[in-house]
Amino acid sequence: MSTAQMHPGAHPVDEHLVRRLIAGQFPQWAASAVERIPSGGTVNVMYRLGDTMVVRLPMLAGGAADVSMEQEWLPRLAPRLPTAVPEVLGAGEPAHGYPWAWSVYRWLPGENPRAGGLTEPEALAADLAGFVAAMRSVTLPGAPRAHRGGPPASLDAATRAAIGQLRGIPQEGVDCDAVTAVWEDALRAPAPDGPPVWLHADLMPGNLLISGGRLSSVIDFGCMGVGDPACDLFPAWNPLPAGARTVFREALGVDDATWRRGRGRTLSQAVIALPYYRTTNPAMADNARHVIRAVLEED
Repeated sequence: MSTAQMHPGAHPVDEHLVRRLIAGQFPQWAASAVERIPSGGTVNVMYRLGDTMVVRLPMLAGGAADVSMEQEWLPRLAPRLPTAVPEVLGAGEPAHGYPWAWSVYRWLPGENPRAGGLTEPEALAADLAGFVAAMRSVTLPGAPRAHRGGPPASLDAATRAAIGQLRGIPQEGVDCDAVTAVWEDALRAPAPDGPPVWLHADLMPGNLLISGGRLSSVIDFGCMGVGDPACDLFPAWNPLPAGARTVFREALGVDDATWRRGRGRTLSQAVIALPYYRTTNPAMADNARHVIRAVLEED
């Protein structure tokens, strides 16, 4: 997969650059093996460093600020969460033509959950609800605004534009009228009646790690901050099946309005992703198709 094709303006990163960055800034790790990690990620590229570390570098200027935010907030969030999160071992700086900050993290084992391939879906749903509830309970002051933490209306123009694109791609078979109806229902849903809460704000399968069917780690906190609690309901349709979705909702005590906003936001993300990634990132495109189906099939 070519990041230059996926995103115009993506900065090229290869093994040679990673080795030079490590040797220049963390010579104690210079002898460690460096290996690219295949990923459907869209903002960062990752390289395994030895057996116990991973290097994470933004591909785009838009992701560069996330690095500093993670370095600041992850050490403060980690002891407040029930699930392992990335531990920053080294804060890298621009060098050798690479223009942004980057990080070395401790390696977290596990695999991404796959819709249709979960062995303990209801237990995983409970684990995910526990993580979301713990995030919501965080009271650390000075929190940033979550990247995806605003009202559904903030995504209206982009969502409608993407629906229009999908109408022009009939081979995708998306019922754009049904998608529009769900989206407009989310726009009509009442706003939250409480203060903003802490969010991960990007609980996609690629940012979840499971072991033995259970949640073992949550990664990539680049969108974190405070916002609408509906924004952390992504797992309900992505990757949880219907029965586990109910477990997730009940464990969090999600009211109707929040559920409608969360469903609409999850659908919006998928609708925007599908036309953008359908020819450059098969994993993201397939995930978007799954989410659209899951939302439209919900009773």
